[in-house]
Amino acid sequence: MSFSLKRLLVGKPIETAQAHHERLPKVTALAVFASDALSSTAYATQEIMLALMLTVSFASASTLGNLSHMLPIAVGIGVLLVIVSVSYRQTVYAYPQGGGAYLVAKENLGQNVGLVAAAALLIDYVLTVAVSVAAGVAAITSAVPSAKGHTVPLCFFFIAVVALLNLRGAKESGILFAVPTYLFIASMVVLLFTGFFRHFSPGGLPPYAPLTDQLSGDIVNPHLAQVTLFLLLRAFASGCTALTGIEAISDGVPAFRPPESRNAAATLVWMSTILVTLFLGITTLSYLSQTQPILNTVMEGSQRILEIEHNHVADPKETLISVLAHRTFDTTNFSWFYYVISAGTALILILAANTAFQDFPRLSSVLAKDRFMPRQFSNVGDRLVFNNGIISLAGFSAVLVFIFHGSVTALLALYAVGVFMSFTLSQSGMVMHWRKLRTPRWQLAAAVNATGAVATFIVMCIITITKFLGGAWMVIGAIPVIVLLLRRVNDHYQSVSKQLSLQGYRPAQGMRHHVLVLAPDIHRGVIPALQYARTISGEAKGLHVANDAAREKRVRKRWTQWSRGIPLVVLESPYRSLLDPIVEYIKRLQAQEPNSIVTLLVPEFVPRGWFAKLLHGQAALLLSVRLRYMKGVVVVSVPYHIEAFVEIPKDWEKTSVLPHEDHQGHDHATEPHH
Repeated sequence: MSFSLKRLLVGKPIETAQAHHERLPKVTALAVFASDALSSTAYATQEIMLALMLTVSFASASTLGNLSHMLPIAVGIGVLLVIVSVSYRQTVYAYPQGGGAYLVAKENLGQNVGLVAAAALLIDYVLTVAVSVAAGVAAITSAVPSAKGHTVPLCFFFIAVVALLNLRGAKESGILFAVPTYLFIASMVVLLFTGFFRHFSPGGLPPYAPLTDQLSGDIVNPHLAQVTLFLLLRAFASGCTALTGIEAISDGVPAFRPPESRNAAATLVWMSTILVTLFLGITTLSYLSQTQPILNTVMEGSQRILEIEHNHVADPKETLISVLAHRTFDTTNFSWFYYVISAGTALILILAANTAFQDFPRLSSVLAKDRFMPRQFSNVGDRLVFNNGIISLAGFSAVLVFIFHGSVTALLALYAVGVFMSFTLSQSGMVMHWRKLRTPRWQLAAAVNATGAVATFIVMCIITITKFLGGAWMVIGAIPVIVLLLRRVNDHYQSVSKQLSLQGYRPAQGMRHHVLVLAPDIHRGVIPALQYARTISGEAKGLHVANDAAREKRVRKRWTQWSRGIPLVVLESPYRSLLDPIVEYIKRLQAQEPNSIVTLLVPEFVPRGWFAKLLHGQAALLLSVRLRYMKGVVVVSVPYHIEAFVEIPKDWEKTSVLPHEDHQGHDHATEPHH
């Protein structure tokens, strides 16, 4: 049943020979790899606003107050986005095998620097899932306020859905994700065209009651302060979340159809163009129309106080995109389009996690092949995806959502540090790459990457300083810890390789092999184990643990008839334990002959059906667990398959030779393993 359920949810296995058919065309790849970057336009402008709103006085005559600073900040972020995109376009051509910042940094700056980049990326991907899903749920709760109290369960649900879709394979999940991605792009284009048209029409955009109420001057901001350079840098750092996801295409170049690099580079250009256009368009329209998110407030006496969390404006009650959509479409014949925008925004935000589900498993597999992560992460599942990486990412991101209660603002405080650290290391590595190769016009290529490295390094410092106490310290502290863990894993694998090496190895000579057969009783389930013992050793012995006098007597009586010359050793068990006497006996054998190997054959009957299995013990499993870590000991289960229920003749007990002799209904022979 579990196998059938897996096939229903995940799909049929895909042959390795079909792997090239799973490659992605540019249109599908844009949906798969660009969803994270494009989705950031739904909250990047809002994050700039929330950072600046610590300085806004709602009692002032100006409706946007100091939010006028958002336009130059957005332009600066747009320029940075272009610089980083051009830099990564060169990376796509230089490293068509993928691997992103880790591979670039490792090959050009050294292994340890590469591990720092890998650690930053791993954290980034986990945060991508948590932030994207939390932002998507925030979009849902903006449209359906009654769902606000179920944020964390909704996040868990959508993480599981995206993980399941990725387990179905890159091509199939890409097709599924293409619809919401292009729906979001189309809905944002319609929103911007309609919004700008109505804004510049007579009367401008119509008022929206919650926004009018918020700007009416009856909200008190307890953190009102003058605009400082620190606050402006903090707003800039918050808006730099628009750059998250830019590196995804360089990590996944092998997923594209041939020619891989050219298709990946074209997709990167498409993504960057759409991203810059939407981000600057939303920011400009929001400023010109004096639109802002609807904020949470708390009542203190007769005053409404702006809700502040950890020196940040709390997550808004209604998002900026939702308010813009209300103002643009509510008073038209197309008011229903608000729900199209809300659905498209929620879907792209939730499915933006797909970018991380593509890149985290891929990076983990590369690290596993380099022996810095458990080898299981390099295993390809039956749908040609890295199942272990997908499942692990889902688990890590769910933990983050639970810890931070699904708060977008709290999660974003952790987000961009790792992103820009990987940007900086990747672009610095590319500078060294061009210096080594010295291809034609290498100076220009190196200058482009050097510009990207300097720009992203400056932004990384700004983010670290301005968001350190807000949560960035966690990421900064986690990166060296993860690097140490990666190194520890590698040390283990190096140690294993050394111990398994055949160099200078000489097998031990004259090794003795002891074959022991556990005989709790004599019946059909035990005989195959005795026969098997004779085939592998002429000196096999039977073991019977004597914790029942009647059974011991019966075993001794029947042993001569059925054992065919195999000697029987009876082990006393004064405390009625099955395991301890066997373990002590094996230890005595090994003490007498230290180089010997002991094979313990455990007969067990295996009934058909789960119900019947519950009615019998698992001594074979217990013995295997107990003896697993004893050097020179092998435990072999010898199964005897039986039916759970068979038709029993009425006179069966009178005409058959029973495995027990007392005829009192005591089943002495059903359990070969007690």
